Amino acid sequence: MTSDQFPRDQVMVLEEAVEYADQSIVSKPVVKSPGGNVSLFAFDQGQELSEHTAPFDAMVQVIDGTAQIRINDNVHSLNKGDSIIMPAGEPHAVKAVKKFKMLLTMIKSQEPGD
Repeated sequence: MTSDQFPRDQVMVLEEAVEYADQSIVSKPVVKSPGGNVSLFAFDQGQELSEHTAPFDAMVQVIDGTAQIRINDNVHSLNKGDSIIMPAGEPHAVKAVKKFKMLLTMIKSQEPGD
């Protein structure tokens, strides 16, 4: 196990596994494989990921704070405990209304027609 991997077969408190940094976005890989990635992010208030697209669906789970997620022209406010799926190929952006942490899950392998 490398130092950037999370321990296997151990209970984790995800909210405590990544720290906020002033005027920054911190990311930490949880699981990284050819089939997909799971990453933790901590956004300081006002920080954002500008509009972009991804080739695969991505699920956001907010584990602390408040985020604004825009998919196409639809703006969604998410709080701790909320989740949303950002569809593949659709433009989306993420902004920290307040400091927030999220777990991002992207599954890269999909069945034909999915």
